[in-house]
Amino acid sequence: MNARSPFVISTHDLGRQPGLMRELNRAVPAPADLGTDVIAVPAGADLELALRLEAVSDGVLVTGEVTGPVRAECSRCLREIDDSVTVDISELYYYPGKRAELAKEGDEEAEDLPELVGDQLDLEPTVRDAVVLALPFRPLCRPDCAGLCPDCGVRLDDAEPGHHHEKLDPRWSALGSLLPDAGQTGPAGEREEER
Repeated sequence: MNARSPFVISTHDLGRQPGLMRELNRAVPAPADLGTDVIAVPAGADLELALRLEAVSDGVLVTGEVTGPVRAECSRCLREIDDSVTVDISELYYYPGKRAELAKEGDEEAEDLPELVGDQLDLEPTVRDAVVLALPFRPLCRPDCAGLCPDCGVRLDDAEPGHHHEKLDPRWSALGSLLPDAGQTGPAGEREEER
């Protein structure tokens, strides 16, 4: 734990007295790689923390909201998206030594539980997990985004109405060579030069 990290919070004022609580409102810079290649919170952007820290019998319960800006690329039309995300967090940080007790009692996941270091807790892993899991896997600029034209790559939302390309099925291309342009058939089926 980096004690200088803005995500590290002291719980000294709560002691170990269940029922004591305090609210915490602060802005912290977003860590790097808070998201994926397609959608993420920009590194260094302000994350607004609105939290409540409450002493309980096993540790300190942290609940509240995290809000921050999101930059993404639409998965259909590749347009840049600037948005925001708000996620709820709820995490119990166990008092030092409590994880060892739980492990002795047979809790197989005890070693993965967050634990206070002295009277400090590190919010970054909790915030990272909550924010990354809340981000959509395939972000869209809007729910009905039409995407890109598969032939020319133009954004279909920006194209003229009825945008399409004439395509000849390659399986029929050999038959097209049998009908020269001058010898196309008319409506009755006879060749135009014979009419």
